[in-house]
Amino acid sequence: MTEAPMLDVLVAGGGYVGLSLAVAIKKAAPHLAVEVVDGAPAHAWQKDERASAIVAAARNLLSVLGVWDEIAPEAEPIRRMVITDSRTADPVRPVFLTFEGAGSGDDGEPFAHMVPNRAMTGSLLRQAEALGIPVHWSTSAEGFSTGQHATTVTLSDGTERRTRLLVACDGVRSKLRDMAGIKTVRFDYGQSGIVTTVEHERPHEGTAEEHFLPAGPFATLPLTGNRSSLVWTERTEDARRLVEGGDLVFDEELERRFGHKLGALKVAGGRRAFPLGLTLARAFVAPRFALAGDAAHGIHPISGQGLNLGFKDVAALAETIVEADRVGLDIGALSVLERYETWRRFDTGRMGITTDVLNRLFSNDVTPLRVLRDVGLGVVDRLPSLKSFFIRQAEGTGGDGHPRMLVGQRI
Repeated sequence: MTEAPMLDVLVAGGGYVGLSLAVAIKKAAPHLAVEVVDGAPAHAWQKDERASAIVAAARNLLSVLGVWDEIAPEAEPIRRMVITDSRTADPVRPVFLTFEGAGSGDDGEPFAHMVPNRAMTGSLLRQAEALGIPVHWSTSAEGFSTGQHATTVTLSDGTERRTRLLVACDGVRSKLRDMAGIKTVRFDYGQSGIVTTVEHERPHEGTAEEHFLPAGPFATLPLTGNRSSLVWTERTEDARRLVEGGDLVFDEELERRFGHKLGALKVAGGRRAFPLGLTLARAFVAPRFALAGDAAHGIHPISGQGLNLGFKDVAALAETIVEADRVGLDIGALSVLERYETWRRFDTGRMGITTDVLNRLFSNDVTPLRVLRDVGLGVVDRLPSLKSFFIRQAEGTGGDGHPRMLVGQRI
């Protein structure tokens, strides 16, 4: 049997992080041989009814990859953000913090958009096809052995691939991360996030709301048309009861939290619950191996930053690989990959700790903590400079030293 040609990069995981990494590398360095494998069936991504918040830095990356113009018609700008803190049964929810208007850039664009996952994955797949990147569905990486010059990856179809670099984008329960011997810090919050889409009578006018309730945050995020995406945090047993129970109970509990400001509500599509926890990899790289996306870090959705952290990984890892290749370095060498790890470890650790603290601070009904957090929100709301700082951080544009694609520049 003829040995398969050597790949430069094999990406394990065909979600938006894996696909965008493959496209970013191939677009900047067309001579590199890049392939993607994923254990899911070929059209499974078309059944994903979720939507994701794409901040300004991620939008810049998608623009550089040549997919944002295709995605944009299905994206809904977030023009206003409202934060409240109350109990579920409270008839009135006082607003403690608002963000309004455009983001911090000069282009007049909002600080974030809501994008259907199907639109994003579909556009990235078409771009991968246009660049000649093979994407193998129903094919997962089952094991690998690392040599001095290459890693041999065993696939679920019985074939093998030899590659200079294996990148694991296989999710928060990454098997490849465990095979590489990379340990993690884990914490289970005992919460689950219920995700669904709701149609409503009146327009949302681009307003996103996050209601901090004792069981966890209840977020409504604007979609195109009179629709909103919900990320509804409940204790795991309550979330299971709501998802598996009848429509009558679900609709009643939904209405108690959503309110009547947008008129009559109707659940559009399915509803699912995802367990919430904190997972941080203790290392992002090993010889000829790198983690990206949820395989490197899984955080609470309270800040809406999970996907955007993955896109930051893409920008940093792609730039590390391409620049190393341009100067003749081995892209799989640990000394090269450590630049990527240094670039990303502090940011992901900081965001993991931030979301952990926010969840612990706001997912309770302890009176002293409620007073403390409400005073804090009120102070931020009255200081424009502080609000601008938080907007820049949320956009992913605060600070210096960002990978070039996150500020709209090609590698």
